[in-house]
Amino acid sequence: MEKLHLSLPSGGYDILIGNCLIDKASQYLNLERKVLVVTDKGVPSDYANSVLKQCKQGSLVCVEEGERSKSFATLQVLLDKMCELKMDRGDCVVAVGGGVVGDLSGFAASCYMRGIDFYNIPTTLLSQVDSSIGGKTAINFNGIKNVIGAFYQPKAVIVDIDLLKTLPKRQILCGLSEAIKMSMTSDEHLFEFFEKSSYQEIIDNFLYVIASCLKIKRHVVQTDEKENGLRKVLNFGHTIGHVIEAQQEKEKLYHGECVALGMKAISNGDVKKRLVSVLQKVGLPTDCVIDKEKVNSFLEHDKKIKNGEVSVVLVEEIGKFRFAKFSVSELAKLTIDEFKGV
Repeated sequence: MEKLHLSLPSGGYDILIGNCLIDKASQYLNLERKVLVVTDKGVPSDYANSVLKQCKQGSLVCVEEGERSKSFATLQVLLDKMCELKMDRGDCVVAVGGGVVGDLSGFAASCYMRGIDFYNIPTTLLSQVDSSIGGKTAINFNGIKNVIGAFYQPKAVIVDIDLLKTLPKRQILCGLSEAIKMSMTSDEHLFEFFEKSSYQEIIDNFLYVIASCLKIKRHVVQTDEKENGLRKVLNFGHTIGHVIEAQQEKEKLYHGECVALGMKAISNGDVKKRLVSVLQKVGLPTDCVIDKEKVNSFLEHDKKIKNGEVSVVLVEEIGKFRFAKFSVSELAKLTIDEFKGV
C-alpha cells in the first residue's frame, strides 16, 4: 500500500492506494456515526455493501448510472434522504463509484447543513487517477457540464486497485486517457512507460500508474486549490473534449474518450504523432464525427472564457506545458478542421 498526504491550509487528508482496502475501510474512515453511502447501478453492489457492513448506522442510496444523475433531481434525492435520517454535522457521506458518484455525493455533502464530512472510494480508473482528489464537486445544468458546484475536499480517499477487476475495458481506457493526459503535461517518464509498454503491462503496473498520477495532481492541488493558475493544467484536452462530449446522445463517447480526442486536436508535430501512437495502441479513439454548427455555441459556455478568449493548455514537449489564449472562433475552427463535420 502507498499512502499520500494532500496538504491544504484548510486541512489535509490521506490518500491510500493499494489492494484489498475497501473491506478495511473502517480502519481508515470514521464510520462510527450515521453514514450515507452513495453508489450507482453500474457499480457492483458488493462494494457499497462492504462499506455498509462497517458502518455504525449506515444507509444506502443507489442512483442511476451516467451523467444524467448529476442533476438537481438526483441531488434532491440525496438531501431528502439525509433529512429523513436526521443526519447532523457530525455525520458523513461516502461515495462508492466513479466520477459521477463522487461529484454528486461531494456536492450533496457540501450543501447539507453547510457541509458535512465526505469520503471518496473511487471505483473507476478515471476517478482513481484524477477526480477522486482535489475537491471539485458539481452537477450539470441546462446541458452544461459541471456548471453548478463547489470546491469541497474529502476527508480521506481510498483507492482500491482490486475494484478495477470488474471494470469493462472501455472504462479502463477512459482512465488511461486521463493518465496519459497527466504524463504529457507533467511526467515524461510516465509517458515513456506508456509508449514502451503493452496494454497488459500497463494493467499489471496500476499501482505505479495511479500513484504517479495522484502525485502530479496532489502537487497541482496543493499549489492551486481553486484553479486560479497552475490547476488549469489538468484541463489539457478538456476544452475541445467537452465540446465533443456535449454533442453525444446517449453517451456514445465517454468522457475519457472525448478527452483523448481533445488532446489530439490541440497537439501538433512530434507530440501529436507520439500521442496518436499511444492512443491507438491501447485502443482509444483518434477520430470522431461532430456537428460543426454546434461547436461555437458549446465553446461559448466554457467556464474558462474571459473577454471572449479561452485559456487552453498546450504541450509542445512531452512532460512540459504552457498556457495559451484562443478566441472562441479560433478554437472552433481548429476543432472543425480536426474532425469530420456534419
